[in-house]
Amino acid sequence: MHDLTIALVQSDQIWEDKTANIAKYDALLAETENVDIILLPEMCTTGFTMRAEEHAEGFEDSPTLTWLKSLANKKNSAVYTSLIIHDGGYRNRGVFVEPSGIIHYYDKRKSFGLAGEDQVFKAGASEKIVTFRGWKIQLQICYDLRFPEIVRNRIEDNHPAYDVILYTANWPERRSNHWKSLLVARAIENQCYVAAVNRVGEDGKGLHYSGDSRIIDPLGEVLNASIKEEVIVTSLSAEKLTAVREQLPFLKDR
Repeated sequence: MHDLTIALVQSDQIWEDKTANIAKYDALLAETENVDIILLPEMCTTGFTMRAEEHAEGFEDSPTLTWLKSLANKKNSAVYTSLIIHDGGYRNRGVFVEPSGIIHYYDKRKSFGLAGEDQVFKAGASEKIVTFRGWKIQLQICYDLRFPEIVRNRIEDNHPAYDVILYTANWPERRSNHWKSLLVARAIENQCYVAAVNRVGEDGKGLHYSGDSRIIDPLGEVLNASIKEEVIVTSLSAEKLTAVREQLPFLKDR
């Protein structure tokens, strides 16, 4: 397993404007090269809107997925984000798009009732762990962060079930301390890296976002973080991950 380089695209999303958001991501990523995974914020082309009927796309013919496949291929990087998808109901669907065009998906399991997400979107029922470039990757979306039981790491076939958790989010500034604290907790308790991208700016509902996108190592140390619109690139050390798990073999005691 080699080191894994991740780019967090911390964007000021343009409210419910898919074309403008895609153009913004392309501009932000223009100089980004040689990364393994690119993370975009939750509902990357619309912002966290509940107007699913107006903005949902079919999973098989999604224009946004077509763009994500093109981006992944161009950058030779996997891309992870979420979209509003209509597939037997509306879904806040995480999509992990490989450079080859292979798509893995994860439906958000914990709906944010405070915003009425549970009244609009069907919740997912299962976890999704993807293997990419030798790393096992747990996919998560925003509010999932508050529920540690759904990402509980464990030993399977003498190895941890996963090595890194990816979070794509629209997490408001008023609860930023929760965001930062819970991300550290998820890294420590699961002996894994955590890579979490959030948006900045103000959305169409008047909510403000401070970003605070960050990469956290298995000991809970923040390796990189930001509060402005930018691309944050960080390399995850496979050697450090192995050393932490060997020196502190807590997972086997679960």
